[in-house]
Amino acid sequence: MTLTVRAITANQHREWIASRPSVSFLQLPEWGEVKVGWTSESLGWFAGGRLVGAGLVLYRAIPKLKIRSLAYLPEGPDIDWLRERLPAITLDDWLNPLLAHCKSRGAFALKMGPALATRRWQAGTIKAAIAERAAGSPNPPARISDVIADWHSTRAMQVVERLQSRGWQQESGDAAGFGDVQPRYVFQLNLVNRSLGEIFTDFNQLWRRNIRKSEAAGVEVTQGNFADLAAFHQLYIETANRDQFTPRGLPYFERMWQQLNDAHPGRLSLYLANHDGHVAAAALLIRVGNHAWYSYGASTTADRDVRPSNALQWRMITDAHKSGCAVFDLRGIADTLDPDNHLFGLVQFKLGSGGFAQEYVGEWDYVLRSAWFKGYRAYQSRRG
Repeated sequence: MTLTVRAITANQHREWIASRPSVSFLQLPEWGEVKVGWTSESLGWFAGGRLVGAGLVLYRAIPKLKIRSLAYLPEGPDIDWLRERLPAITLDDWLNPLLAHCKSRGAFALKMGPALATRRWQAGTIKAAIAERAAGSPNPPARISDVIADWHSTRAMQVVERLQSRGWQQESGDAAGFGDVQPRYVFQLNLVNRSLGEIFTDFNQLWRRNIRKSEAAGVEVTQGNFADLAAFHQLYIETANRDQFTPRGLPYFERMWQQLNDAHPGRLSLYLANHDGHVAAAALLIRVGNHAWYSYGASTTADRDVRPSNALQWRMITDAHKSGCAVFDLRGIADTLDPDNHLFGLVQFKLGSGGFAQEYVGEWDYVLRSAWFKGYRAYQSRRG
């Protein structure tokens, strides 16, 4: 079977996404409008006249030289990677027309990061590995990836092998597992066939205690609107200064709200944890199909003792469960079990949800124009 790739309309793309259990929010056609400095294009894979796959491509032109660009599909494309729907179609059948299309658009390289899981570790497995380190065992695992997984996908690893054999390249990344643009390791909570009581019981003792503490302290979680993004952003700036990361400007979050909610009302929600008449913490939640993502969070240092962040998480999990979501996604974690690593605290916090860590296949580059790609890498290295 021969596949062709061509541009599709945003509405065609949305109809495709609506037919799927879920697709990453980074593959929504409106996400291209959120990303200033990029142009975007919705692509469809066709078998004859039938749409069988779709993806959002972002193009980033080389500064001052607009004739060439990097093509990027964040957490995409949404194609039949594991040959479950269309077993007769090979990986080459899917990717070769994509590469040809992007090259015709002037791309010097294509980067993609399929939302394809390779391994999972349950919270109990990771806790046991942490306890092993604490007990002073010889040669304890330093990273989550060093621990024997509770689940792995042979077929996903076959995709990795095929990509490698066909010239796709993958950066080694750093020791924390943050070499990709999007996180390779995430923490998720399964909501399927589980009551809210069962989910709460599976939280660790600290999470349960903190949720009850926030309730006793009178923390009230409400949903905000567009105007409340300014309050969220004020906390977000404080969080960025405290945790030493570069914050995004308020206009970025305003675009997120407008683009995602104009296309699909209620897709992006803002949650506010109020305490003593002010906002103590805030978070953004995105839903696509049966998947809910905790996207951004912020909190004040002054209100830390009343645990507003745990109250927010519990309310978002509750709402995701009530809306029929199968997965609550706490997004990225570091691949570390080292208590001295500054990213370990994030692992511990998300571990408290009782969910599981998941590894994706990661992001892959295919060079379409070698000289341009080398020049781009040199430019990026000079920028640091």
